[in-house]
Amino acid sequence: MLSIADELESGLKALQVPATHLQQNLLLEYIQLLKKWNRTYNLVADASDQVLLYRHLLDSIAIAPYVNAHSVLDVGSGGGFPGVPLAILKPSTQFTLLDSNGKKARFLFQVKASLGLANIDVQNCRIEHYESDSQIDIVTCRAFSSLPDILQKISPLLSENSHLLAMKGQFPEAEIKDIGPDFEVARVYRLKVPGSASEQPDENKEVERHLIDIIPHRGFIG
Repeated sequence: MLSIADELESGLKALQVPATHLQQNLLLEYIQLLKKWNRTYNLVADASDQVLLYRHLLDSIAIAPYVNAHSVLDVGSGGGFPGVPLAILKPSTQFTLLDSNGKKARFLFQVKASLGLANIDVQNCRIEHYESDSQIDIVTCRAFSSLPDILQKISPLLSENSHLLAMKGQFPEAEIKDIGPDFEVARVYRLKVPGSASEQPDENKEVERHLIDIIPHRGFIG
């Protein structure tokens, strides 16, 4: 039986996402922090190693190839997905993790301190009340809200060159039709996230996910 470290390494290879030995250790430490604080902060419904690794960590890491920017705002970060795994893998990118839940924000502060992630800034507030003093290149969100609702809330923070990278399960056809005239879908990426061999007998079976890349129309003023 593979250790959780071996499963992480295998998952990273399947996703073709490079990670140093130090980064892999930080990802494993993050899993342990989630397990330790989950009962107190109610971060995830199931804090078993397999679920944390496959359903949350590798699911978040699957979008790493598309997060290429100087600054990223992770909206509704919760237990830190996808912001924390991405911050570990992309130390030169500045991540702002935003969540309105006080307990979850306190956990994110704990993660930042424990893992020494200098490229993370934690903000405990609602997206409607958040103000940025610098340009946001990319906004990420995972299971946060519908696309029209997300765009309405983050619109004041966006510039003409900003991107929303929204993680979705099934292709959100109806939501895309309702995003409004100020935005357009630049690309849709089909993500294949490695599944847990212990939960899925077919080790080649993967969980399909979608990443929706939305951009403002030219001349957009947030």
